[in-house]
Amino acid sequence: MGTLVSGKEHKSGYESHPDYLLRVMPAGRHVRVMADGELIAETRDALELFEADRAPVFYIPRKDVRMERLKPNENLSWCPFKGEAHYWDLKRGEEEIPTIAWSYEDPFVEVADIQQYMAFYPDKVTIETD
Repeated sequence: MGTLVSGKEHKSGYESHPDYLLRVMPAGRHVRVMADGELIAETRDALELFEADRAPVFYIPRKDVRMERLKPNENLSWCPFKGEAHYWDLKRGEEEIPTIAWSYEDPFVEVADIQQYMAFYPDKVTIETD
């Protein structure tokens, strides 16, 4: 049974690729996210998602993100290993930085830990760790 997204049925990639490499673990580091010098997120509770041959991605708990600065946009995409991605813009007064972050509101059980977490595009923000 698949999931209906944007009028299309999607199936979990784990059904056909049960050995797909994807793991989520505590980052164990202090992580800060800055947009043009403004602190958008800061946490010691980040998760790090490792997926196949892609660069690792930090997921920041929403409690540590300045969510009042983010606004959901209408973009959605589908990942066969994580689920439906939702995208967020950064509000900056009258301006917005489009699609600065993403989240999985209802991720697959295999990556359920990233629910209520945000990830940021490293080409649109500065991500600092120590």
